[in-house]
Amino acid sequence: MNIPTKCPACDGGMLITEMACAKCKTSIKGAFELNELATLSEDNLAFLKVFIAARGSIKEVERALGISYPTVRARLDGLVRAMGLSAATENLGRRKTEIIERLERGEIDAQAALKQLSELEGENI
Repeated sequence: MNIPTKCPACDGGMLITEMACAKCKTSIKGAFELNELATLSEDNLAFLKVFIAARGSIKEVERALGISYPTVRARLDGLVRAMGLSAATENLGRRKTEIIERLERGEIDAQAALKQLSELEGENI
């Protein structure tokens, strides 16, 4: 059974308040928030599984799902948004653009730009 993530009355986020052991029936009460994976829709979760199985290869995802490259990209962008990661991705893109612009203006040389870009990628692994 899938955990409902949205309230059927108001569409608010659900909060788990009790958990129980399937074996001994010990229960724990509290306020347990769902992580971003638990809140994914069935479609997003299925897409994520295919994407991971394909080890991030968009071409493999295209083949596995029988969809086009733009559709894979759109689904991937939707997954990123659903997981709340779009701000971090946008920030990384903005920082990369700033480095390239500084290189174009002659404020830094190519080696410095490559080093900074490499460091950015290292932060986001």
